[in-house]
Amino acid sequence: MKLCRIGSIGKEKPSIIDKDNNYRDLSSVIKDFNPDTLNFKTIEKIKNLDILSLPKLDSGSRIGACVSKPSKFIGIGLNFKDHAEEQNLPIPKEPIIFSKFTSCITGPNDPIVVPKGSKHTDWEVELGFVIGKKAINVSIDNAMEHVLGFFLVNDVSERDFQKNKGLTWDKGKGFDTFGPIGPYILTKEEIPDFQKLNMFLDVNGKRMQTGNTEQMIFDIKTLVSYMSSCMSLHPGDICCTGTPPGVGENMSPPHFLKGGEEVILGVDKLGQQKHQVLPYKG
Repeated sequence: MKLCRIGSIGKEKPSIIDKDNNYRDLSSVIKDFNPDTLNFKTIEKIKNLDILSLPKLDSGSRIGACVSKPSKFIGIGLNFKDHAEEQNLPIPKEPIIFSKFTSCITGPNDPIVVPKGSKHTDWEVELGFVIGKKAINVSIDNAMEHVLGFFLVNDVSERDFQKNKGLTWDKGKGFDTFGPIGPYILTKEEIPDFQKLNMFLDVNGKRMQTGNTEQMIFDIKTLVSYMSSCMSLHPGDICCTGTPPGVGENMSPPHFLKGGEEVILGVDKLGQQKHQVLPYKG
């Protein structure tokens, strides 16, 4: 199933995409895709519906973030072998975890706004996943029982704030508009090959990133198990899992985003995002 949220900001309706790519309104069945509803009971309820009997939504409507109000937005750093090699950095022995503030979350085609004074705003195409069942100290073997589905993420990052403004990455990861997610959640049974997905990102029509999730140092089940040993994971919690080579800071010369540029990115089976980059206006 492809689950999405359709409508203007603050008025999104939970929806499902049918076989003809129409948006079908689920708001008569559930209120939203949020921590209260993103669980396997909801998925079973939707599976039993006659999808084609649901009202259609306007195909030209805004697509919202595919998850509303998660309690956590967790990021994983330096999780692709070829990205580590690109930077001449050692392979991490344990996952590098950081937080993206949930106020950064936006829709898959909403603008990216360069923060005030920023000269180092960068891009990162990533595979994201959402938790559907509470996880505490789960084993690697049982970890996937807690994952509801997958989606596309642009882990937008301000490198100066990330690396030069203190000891944590969080300050460079959580500016408003730095967390576009979607266009939809694809439930996990429809994507068994999630560790073999091609991914790309273009800036102004030029290919910047090309990668595949098989390059992950720590795979999804390992990440879920590891994170659940550090914190409780709850339904609706989301995670982005690292990026392949080709980020702007590693180019020669470096390329950072500025107003007027366009970013397009995608992951196999998870659709695409398209962003206009806007300058800060106060």
